[in-house]
Amino acid sequence: MKIGVTSTGENLDADVDQRFGRCRYFIIVDTESMEFEALSNENAMASGGAGIQAAQTIANKGVDAVITGNVGPNAFQTLSAAGIKIYTGASGKIRETIDKCKRGELKETESPNVGSHSGMMR
Repeated sequence: MKIGVTSTGENLDADVDQRFGRCRYFIIVDTESMEFEALSNENAMASGGAGIQAAQTIANKGVDAVITGNVGPNAFQTLSAAGIKIYTGASGKIRETIDKCKRGELKETESPNVGSHSGMMR
């Protein structure tokens, strides 16, 4: 399984970023081998549409699921339309979060858990 995790850093020891559309990085992990790719989120500072653009970036990477702290309605809709499972409420280190997912300890999200523009710095 290929999973995209929002991240504050560029490796598996970084923390899960609580924001989806405005996270600093995405860590794309192959759960079988634990090989990963760190992808800088070019949409983090977008004036608008960051969630949709980030969701399209992740979808283009061919992930099966996304793990994050929070996801807004636009990103949720875009990810869902691409058939990507979404897990919210995650925290801690990326490596530990992937292990929780592999053990079935994360619950798939059925709706956005924050409103639009919630991750914007003001």
